[in-house]
Amino acid sequence: MNILQALFFPPEQPGGVSSMIPYIQERFNKLGWPMELFSLPKRVRGKGHEELLFQTFDVSEFAGNPIIDKYLQTFRDYIWWTKLRMGKSYDLIHAHHPIPALVMKQLYPDTPLVMTIHSSYERELILNAKISEGGQEHRFLTSLYGELEAKCDRILTVSNSFLHYMSPYLQQPQAVAVIPNGFDEKRFKPISHENEVIQFITVCRLVPAKGLDVLLHACAELKRRGHAFVLHIIGDGPIRTELEQLAISLDLYDEIIFYGYMLHPEEFMPFFDIFVLPSRAEAFGSVFAEAALCWLALVGTDVGGISEQIDDGVNGLLVPPENAAALCDALETLVTDPTYRYNLARAAWNKAKKAYSLSRVISQLKQVYSEFQAASPTKE
Repeated sequence: MNILQALFFPPEQPGGVSSMIPYIQERFNKLGWPMELFSLPKRVRGKGHEELLFQTFDVSEFAGNPIIDKYLQTFRDYIWWTKLRMGKSYDLIHAHHPIPALVMKQLYPDTPLVMTIHSSYERELILNAKISEGGQEHRFLTSLYGELEAKCDRILTVSNSFLHYMSPYLQQPQAVAVIPNGFDEKRFKPISHENEVIQFITVCRLVPAKGLDVLLHACAELKRRGHAFVLHIIGDGPIRTELEQLAISLDLYDEIIFYGYMLHPEEFMPFFDIFVLPSRAEAFGSVFAEAALCWLALVGTDVGGISEQIDDGVNGLLVPPENAAALCDALETLVTDPTYRYNLARAAWNKAKKAYSLSRVISQLKQVYSEFQAASPTKE
């Protein structure tokens, strides 16, 4: 059974999908299930002019909106690139973004299509102040859920909380299966170490949705309470300068290191003590599972997939979003109690190994793919 994993971003890009799909490909190839990856290079811009076919809504009502027009142009570019580069057919296509999913079904209507919806693009854009809730862009993006439901042969998502979020936009949400992300344990190598000063680490794209402004205010309060620490921020994004200026204004210049983008942060994480990320929304939050596999204590917000990964007080600490005081209290608890911190980290590692193993994902995907194995054989 020849399978295509259709991505939007190239697999070397940061993020949960990119950190998982190449390892899924490797495992399936070893099992004798040929699998290839396909994505749109960043350099492809403004090439496509093909007609876009939507079944469940009239796309013309959104014409002239610059954000939607840019999205639709990317859709056309993906069609152009697929026609140019796809030289064979497949028994099944598994897409990981709405654009490749809808493009593949438009170009290969007879090929079974599985779609994993990994995150809510519209919610992230709202939190990042790019679009307004209820506005034209929001309505367009949420319309895509119904379009995907109409055209995909199977829809998957990564957490129960995100399935709940999507449900109002679907006709049959009960048909959606939840397969949480999984990670190759061989990538993660916990290291025994003793840091004289507690080391915090966070890994994310530097955008408002990740709540790093809340983290900096929590750290400023922690410093006022007399605790020594260093916060390591791995990632880049449009608000980096703003965050650096906020750190200076909060008198945190000596406590924070901004690293910028790093391709394999999991190689760096085991040397730290506490992973913290006060996101305002997360469909899954892959970086929490990755930090747990590095044997770090976890602190996150009680939102989305984070609250499904962290059992508060058992394998990490959960705090309300937008609450710097509560976040400071949680960090202070772990800073002042190394035994508790170690026990939380160990429990997080145990849960991540069991619940978020790549082997579990492979088994679940094999079951999904096998439902379509009776499809016609691949034609070269």
